[in-house]
Amino acid sequence: MASTVQIPLVGGAADGETVTVELDSNGRPPLTHHHLGSNGLAEAQIYELESDAQPGREWVYAWRGPAV
Repeated sequence: MASTVQIPLVGGAADGETVTVELDSNGRPPLTHHHLGSNGLAEAQIYELESDAQPGREWVYAWRGPAV
């Protein structure tokens, strides 16, 4: 069974939400997260993985803009 981690979303429409993602065999989450809007992919927002210096929080997904 794969390990999971909760990562906060920073910026954009989903600011403050968290997502649960699976870690790869090296213990890292996916490099990007596509946060779907109410109309699915038509309103998707792209978030990119970044290191985070806050204690107890290794990563965040930072908003990069709309997917389309």
